[in-house]
Amino acid sequence: MQESGYAGLAGEFQRLLGYELSPKLVAVLDWYARELAEWNKKVNLTAIRELEDIEIKHFLDSLSCLMVMQPAPGDRIVDVGTGAGFPGIPLKILYPQVRLTLIESIGKKVKFCRHIVRSLGLNDVDIVQSRAENVGRDPAYRERFDWAVARAVAVMPVLVEYLLPLLRVGGRAVIQKGESGPREAQDAVPAINLLGGRLSQVKALELPRVVETRHLVVVKKEAATPRQYPRRVGVPSKHPLGA
Repeated sequence: MQESGYAGLAGEFQRLLGYELSPKLVAVLDWYARELAEWNKKVNLTAIRELEDIEIKHFLDSLSCLMVMQPAPGDRIVDVGTGAGFPGIPLKILYPQVRLTLIESIGKKVKFCRHIVRSLGLNDVDIVQSRAENVGRDPAYRERFDWAVARAVAVMPVLVEYLLPLLRVGGRAVIQKGESGPREAQDAVPAINLLGGRLSQVKALELPRVVETRHLVVVKKEAATPRQYPRRVGVPSKHPLGA
């Protein structure tokens, strides 16, 4: 992507998704990128600091989820390990009628997400400062969501233990991975099945200025997750299912 702003981001979005971002939406994302860059000067939120890299590696990467998901008005989306709001907030900006829950355990990142949500006047956004294991056992969140999204928060067997307990039966998880996506997805099939899911799709995509191929791993929830999952905080990452 040679140009920042409308021509660059909108053009690459159209290449990936087949339709255009409006100038208004690009202006909102541009403001978000500049806020992230400013906050990063004082608080370490992300290693991606240049505006053009934020456009590609945060915004375009987040919105690539729409290659495999079609949120309907009123759908509940949960973003686990959202960091500085990715992919959840860009998806909410494009689909303001969805209900979004952001889960993040690090306080400075939660503070930044609250600032962005408040400044943009985004409604129906719940920001939860907690670990995914605790949220997945909370009746207020367990098996309540239509979509669960996450970027490279952890290896696949750990991620599905975070995500699948949050999904209703019939819901879908969209997991963003790099080149290892197909292998990780296949390795995680026993864990996915144990948690009530089925590996549905692995879709490859290319982002400009990103060398490695990106992958979207889609898991459909077909049965209730056994009550003992997720296990207590720290156990999934230390002892991944199927390892």
